[in-house]
Amino acid sequence: MRKIIGLSMLDRESLPVDCAGCVFWETTTRLPFECGSRCDDEQALEWVRTVSAEWGECGRAVVEDGETMGFIKYAPPVHLPQARHLPAGPPEAGVPLIACMHIAPNARRAGVGGLLLRAAMRDLAMRGERSVQAYAVTGSRDLSHMPVVGVEFLLRHGFTVSRPHPETPLLRVDLKTLASWTENLEAVLESLKIPLRAPRGEPVTLARGDR
Repeated sequence: MRKIIGLSMLDRESLPVDCAGCVFWETTTRLPFECGSRCDDEQALEWVRTVSAEWGECGRAVVEDGETMGFIKYAPPVHLPQARHLPAGPPEAGVPLIACMHIAPNARRAGVGGLLLRAAMRDLAMRGERSVQAYAVTGSRDLSHMPVVGVEFLLRHGFTVSRPHPETPLLRVDLKTLASWTENLEAVLESLKIPLRAPRGEPVTLARGDR
């Protein structure tokens, strides 16, 4: 059975080794641009708890038969201080930032990435957010060790470049313009057991039993 759950409810031991304790985005000092460049299990867990309590759910994960197939993490830039060091320049302060997304090797090229991104955008749109931003990486790199998403993937899902850079541009998408998924929003939300309406500023949290 496949389920989409909030990142705060995910068993962190089910994450890849480089992800479970990675605090790349949570670190204020400049780090090498790669996953796991700094790890701290306690800090990583506390970050999820703090952001979820202060702002709301900070990510989504796809779990199938107890195995984590992939996850996506996002939060306001104030909670992702490493972003200020990226060469494209700092993100817009008031716009949620997608930090990273990782897919298990056995789940790649199976639509899990698109499912996670759409779940994240639905969550943010229903919480009253008007847009979302994300850094991306260009070229044919091994994304499994990159703390950002591939640029071609984001462009295919409606993002446009808001701050160009040859290697790590900053992209953005207006959530209200994504007609391709909002037209059928009610049916999709019903299939995932997500409430259709949620007050602004309050997170839409998926319980473990939701699917």
